[in-house]
Amino acid sequence: MKFTRKITRRQFGLGAAATSAGIVLPSAARADLSADAEKALYEAAKADSEVTWYDAHHHVELAELYGKAFNTKYPGVKVNVVRTTANIAYQRVAQEIKAGSLQCDVLSSTDISHSMDLKTKGLLEKFTPANAATVIPALQNADPDGFFHVTSTGTIAVTYNSGKVKPVDVPKKWTDLVDPKWKDQVSVGHPGFSGYVSIWVYEMDRLYGWQYFEKLKANNPQIGRSIQDTLTMLRSGERMVAAGSTSTAFESKVKGEPIDVAYQEDGTIVVVAPSCILKGAKKPNAAKLFMEFMSSPAASQIAVDAFGESIHAAIKPKAGLPLDQLKTIIAKPPLLLKAQPELKEKWRETFGV
Repeated sequence: MKFTRKITRRQFGLGAAATSAGIVLPSAARADLSADAEKALYEAAKADSEVTWYDAHHHVELAELYGKAFNTKYPGVKVNVVRTTANIAYQRVAQEIKAGSLQCDVLSSTDISHSMDLKTKGLLEKFTPANAATVIPALQNADPDGFFHVTSTGTIAVTYNSGKVKPVDVPKKWTDLVDPKWKDQVSVGHPGFSGYVSIWVYEMDRLYGWQYFEKLKANNPQIGRSIQDTLTMLRSGERMVAAGSTSTAFESKVKGEPIDVAYQEDGTIVVVAPSCILKGAKKPNAAKLFMEFMSSPAASQIAVDAFGESIHAAIKPKAGLPLDQLKTIIAKPPLLLKAQPELKEKWRETFGV
């Protein structure tokens, strides 16, 4: 898969408002799935009656919102939403496959190496949603063979408690987090649980070597599981700065909370997150319909309304700087897949968790 190092907000564009009755999309953001094909797939999905979705892309409330939107659009096909961190979802799928009792139909991980590994082992169903053709070109063909597809993107930057951190002290580079001035004030997630965090760890190690984390340890960071745990620590005032998700930070800021985002001079990390259908899924047609939905502009609108990124060019942003004004970092999937096991082990050895 080939990703560009710089992705413009024009490519990443996000747009029009959702209404209580449904999602209103600009004409340029219509789904590519034809009415006849959608009707046929919907009828087949109704025979399945439900689909089980393991989701690490979104926080709990947002995951449930996706499920509700799908249920409203396709009555008679229920989404069983199982929201968890990426690595827990992946481990759970692996355990189910080993036990011969697969429960998951669609897996949405924030760590693309999970999809790559499952594909390599022959554990994915090949399916390319028609709506995948509507995704911005930079994110299409994540897997040229059609076993997994990008259904979400996100960004990681320094997030902070603006009520406690003076503007002059806001970290400008990732290396600022290991400055002794932030001892007992840093919050991070855990790469053994969170796909976002595992990608952040990979990029920090690639840029600065493992000594970065040895210095971070000296600052006694508070380590949660999900990257969303960092926001909890900032809200409570237990920590002042974090390596966090920009979407939930901007959402909190708009609500009036003392939370803000600082894009780092050495790079804003872009997380490219795919979804896939498990081979042997119990509800294959419902899974395909759900993949169509997650690849559609309507799904992007839900993300944008929650201050996230879109995978469709016609959907406009709510918050944050245009990505073409930022230095962006995107991990190369093959290298990420190769590096993950060793990095997670080194993390446990260094931090003892």
